[in-house]
Amino acid sequence: MSSTLQRMLAAAGFALVCIALPASAQETVRIRGTIESVDGDVYVIKNRDGAEMKLTMTDKPLFVAIVKATMADIKPGMFVGSTGMTQPDGSQKAIEVHIFPESMRGTGEGHYDWDLKPNTKMTNANVEQTVGGVDGQMLSVKYKDGEKKLLVTPETAVVTYVVGDKSDLKPGIKIFVGAGKKQPDGSVQTPRITYGKDGLTPPM
Repeated sequence: MSSTLQRMLAAAGFALVCIALPASAQETVRIRGTIESVDGDVYVIKNRDGAEMKLTMTDKPLFVAIVKATMADIKPGMFVGSTGMTQPDGSQKAIEVHIFPESMRGTGEGHYDWDLKPNTKMTNANVEQTVGGVDGQMLSVKYKDGEKKLLVTPETAVVTYVVGDKSDLKPGIKIFVGAGKKQPDGSVQTPRITYGKDGLTPPM
């Protein structure tokens, strides 16, 4: 992790927390969609439900790119987030795992409802152990109120973060906004856009 990225992420403050905190019921929206067009500082987004919306940025916006990673990149002591489905034994079958940079350690820590798919949970926690198995690798993770086991299969998307650039945000790019604020005119404003590089869709 470069010092530049660490400084950018650390300076973002509240914007960083938005990636993993459940969206508040008041005036906040979570966006998963595709850039349809760009008109100056306005991004026209087609949300995953097909709705079209206009997205603008706050002052000093942050652009963070998502890139592919592998299980080999995950080591004990790292802080990760994972969207998963609860299994009969209480473990989580991971749909995705995102590796947080050290400057984001503690972001959204815990285990709570998520909306990637029906009945999914988000678990943001510290990796205690990784163990290989027949069905995939099991991550033992611990957060402030408990611990979970995350089964990472060959189908699980594993990603991490790199410094993004506004110039990357062109039609066709897939984006994720953790907690945008709805404006009186119906548009959404956000301090941060997370987007996929090289055709990747942010999996969270």
